Amino acid sequence: MGYKIAVVGATGNVGREMLNVLAEREFPADEVYAIASRRSLGAEVSYGDRTLKCQDLEQFDFSKADFCLMSAGSTVSKEWSPRITAKGCIVIDNSSAWRYDQDVPLIVPEVNADAIAGYTKKNIIANPNCSTAQLVVVLKPLHDAAGIKRVIVSTYQSVSGAGKDAMDELWNQTKSKYVPGKAYKPKKFTREIAFNCIPHIDVFMEDGYTKEEWKMLAETKKILDPRIKLTATCVRVPVFVGHSESVNIELERPLSADAAREILRQAPGIMVVDKPEDDGYVTPIEAAGEFATYVSRIREDATAENGLTLWIVSDNLLKGAALNTVQIAETIIEQKLIPNAA
Repeated sequence: MGYKIAVVGATGNVGREMLNVLAEREFPADEVYAIASRRSLGAEVSYGDRTLKCQDLEQFDFSKADFCLMSAGSTVSKEWSPRITAKGCIVIDNSSAWRYDQDVPLIVPEVNADAIAGYTKKNIIANPNCSTAQLVVVLKPLHDAAGIKRVIVSTYQSVSGAGKDAMDELWNQTKSKYVPGKAYKPKKFTREIAFNCIPHIDVFMEDGYTKEEWKMLAETKKILDPRIKLTATCVRVPVFVGHSESVNIELERPLSADAAREILRQAPGIMVVDKPEDDGYVTPIEAAGEFATYVSRIREDATAENGLTLWIVSDNLLKGAALNTVQIAETIIEQKLIPNAA
C-alpha cells in the first residue's frame, strides 16, 4: 500500500534532504507533495529522478496526505500543525514547537519506538534536536547494558544546523580571509565563524546555559530516562555539515571499553570506527551524506568509577533531522498505527 506525503519547508536544507531520504529509502509513497511558502510557489525541488514544483502552504489541501513532514520552523508549526492534523494528516515535526508537550511523543526510532503510539492524542510526533538525536542513539545500548548515571557532553556543531544563511556566512567569511584588507561583519552569528569557534548556540537562559544545552538535557530525559543527569556545552564550529560530540559517561555498573565497543557494533543505526591510529576515527567530512551515527575513540575514564569517554559524529541534516523524520513515518507504518495501514 502506498501513502501520500506532504513535505512542508521543501526548499530548505532539511526539506530537500527529506525528499532525498524518501527517495533513497524507497518509502512506499504513491504521491509526494513539495510544500513551501507563497514566495516559493513554483520553485522546483528534486525527488529521486523526478522534479517537483512547490505548492503554496496556505492553499494546499492536507486531507489529500497521510503524512506531513514539517520542517518550516517553530512559528509555522505552532500555527499550522493543528490545522493540518484536523484534516486527518499525521504531522511529524522537525522544529522545537512540540518537543516538550506531554501529549506529543518525542521519538528516535532506535531508542523509543514504543512511545510512538501516543501520537494519537494530537496526531503530532516531534523530532528531537539534531545534537540530541545522535547522542541518544549511542547512549541507549550503553544504558541498557550498564545503566547511565551522568553524561558530560561538549558539542562541535556545524553551521548547517542554523540554516542556509549560516552556511553562506561561513563560505563568504572564509573567502574574505584571503582578500587583504577586506572585513566581513557577522550577521547570522554573534562572532565571526570562519576559523573560529563560538560557545553560544540559541539564547542564554537565567542559569547561564544556552537553550541548545537545555534542549539536550530535557530531550534526553524525555526520550531515554528522566533519571539521567546531563550537562552540555554547545559550540558552533566552522564545519558545513556534520555535528561532533565529545561524551563522558558515568555508568552504574562496570563496562569495559572492549565490551562497550562490541555492544555499540551490534546496536541499530551505529557504525563503530575505532582504532588508535591515524585513520581509526571518523570526522564530519566522512559522516556527511551518511545515514549512520559514527562512534570512535571509545576508552575507559580512569578518573571516574565506571566511566567511559567516546566521540560521536553524524550528519545533522540526516539523522539529526530528515532521516529521523522519515524513520518515524516508517515506524508508524510498521506498527500499523496509521488508520489506513495494510
